[in-house]
Amino acid sequence: MKKIRGIFIKNEREIEAMRKANRYVSLILDSLAKVVEPGIPSIELEEHAQSMCREFDVKPAFQGYQGFPYAICCSINDEVVHGFPSERIINAGDIVSIDMGVIYDGFYGDSARTFAAGQISEEAERLIKITRESLYKGIEQARPGNNLFDISSAIEEYATAEGMGVVKRFVGHGIGRALHEKPEVPNFKVPGGTGVPLMSGMVLAIEPMLTLGSAEVNILDDDWTAVTADGSLAAHWEHTVAITSDGPQILSLS
Repeated sequence: MKKIRGIFIKNEREIEAMRKANRYVSLILDSLAKVVEPGIPSIELEEHAQSMCREFDVKPAFQGYQGFPYAICCSINDEVVHGFPSERIINAGDIVSIDMGVIYDGFYGDSARTFAAGQISEEAERLIKITRESLYKGIEQARPGNNLFDISSAIEEYATAEGMGVVKRFVGHGIGRALHEKPEVPNFKVPGGTGVPLMSGMVLAIEPMLTLGSAEVNILDDDWTAVTADGSLAAHWEHTVAITSDGPQILSLS
């Protein structure tokens, strides 16, 4: 049997379900990338994601999770994560982070990307680029023989060398039959430890959240939306990654 952290994959059907769940998330994010544009209310992104979930016959993973009311987290500019889609109009120059998850055949997919709405500033472009690159620096370390905090260190070292703030309030996680499984995957070095050994068969959602300023965040009155404490821009990238004997395999790609 092939072990995914917290669960056992018993057969090829279950392995394929995990792949499909994440591919559906990727296809939805691909489509949302074409919808994000100045002048639309962010609730249109929610409606589009819901429509695609019905088309693919999958269930939104976030909706109803601990009371979260939407299929997507839509976080704009200084919103780091867990933002609500709403009637708020997306303006030219905004950056829009969308976190999306689905359930397919009992398995979870999870991924996030940050998009530009029209022409954005050079510093916003750089923030998006460095956040995405820091994710891939972490993914490179997701291989048997390494330890969990090798992923964490790679993300933080790259991000801080590029002058970015690394949000510590939120971390990545194991994923499989549940949205959030052990182990937690920090995006920063944890003093005094190496984390659990990485083994073939584990599946992790790795998700750095970086800022142009302070790494500190505040939670808004909706009890969900996290914003940077200093109002600086934030970006979020995430992939679900399987650890295999041949190295990391990104599941959340189309």
